[in-house]
Amino acid sequence: MNGIQTRNGKAFEYACLNSMYLSLSASQDVRIEMTKQLDNACDLYTRASDSLKENLDEAAAAAIRVVIRLEPQLRFPDRNIPLFLSLQSDAMGMAGDVRDLLCIRKQNDWEIGLSCKHNHRAVKHSRLSSTINFGEDWFNISCSNDYFKEIAPIFEKLRAMREDSDNAALWSDIEQKNERFYLPALSAFMDELRRLDSKYKNRIPELLIRYLIGRHDFYKVIANDAKQTTRIEGINLYGSLNRPSKGHRALTKVPKLQMPTRFVGIGMKPNSQTTIEVVCDRGWTISMRIHNASSRVEPSLKFDVNLVSQPISVFSQDEPW
Repeated sequence: MNGIQTRNGKAFEYACLNSMYLSLSASQDVRIEMTKQLDNACDLYTRASDSLKENLDEAAAAAIRVVIRLEPQLRFPDRNIPLFLSLQSDAMGMAGDVRDLLCIRKQNDWEIGLSCKHNHRAVKHSRLSSTINFGEDWFNISCSNDYFKEIAPIFEKLRAMREDSDNAALWSDIEQKNERFYLPALSAFMDELRRLDSKYKNRIPELLIRYLIGRHDFYKVIANDAKQTTRIEGINLYGSLNRPSKGHRALTKVPKLQMPTRFVGIGMKPNSQTTIEVVCDRGWTISMRIHNASSRVEPSLKFDVNLVSQPISVFSQDEPW
């Protein structure tokens, strides 16, 4: 993501936390945990323009009113008070926890999390390089020697460009960068994904989805300023969402999602030299676009990963504001 997206995303996290607090604090004890992440998000929210803050507040309020209806333990604490609200650091996302806002009741070990996205849907921003073992990082299964032999020359060329230019080489000056770098890197990546799938039958598709989505259930809330709607999706992989509180159940069920068991296809997106599509069974499709993460040449490339499709059973609602 670019700098503006990152700043607005952090401001949206604060707007969601503030909306949750305003919605629940009049009827129960709600405590906000003061952290550096909260200070940063609050500062970015405060410095946003009035029109942007209005959009952030409206989008957050739409998300929170839906989530409260889906989670009885938010409204009905059953003496499990206080409710703690906190924002997580970006480092948690790198460790597999993509939730930004946590709502926790410590007395009964209950919690839910929200992943807050402002005008985008990307789920991961993973890197490739000659030294990154994506199999180990993503699946806890090492990539093959064949993969490293195939990928190493691509990044060695980039490293040499950077060193020869004293770190001044720019991607914009490279001719045919798609053919010379992007396509070979994508080809090596796809070959290795197929090799791993062949060796570890029926394991890699599920591990890939779990890596991309994270190690915890959560609600993904996506603000769309242009449409003035917030989309709420219940990512319920482990069955922890939508739990009742004593005497209270949600009117709408958030189903547990089925994991994929096989790859249907792995290939280049039609008419693209930078994006691959990974199609799995049970309705999962992943888009992975490779790009240079910096204007200056460096010996690594970055993926922007999006879930193009999910199982039809996933709970989703577009809430207008």
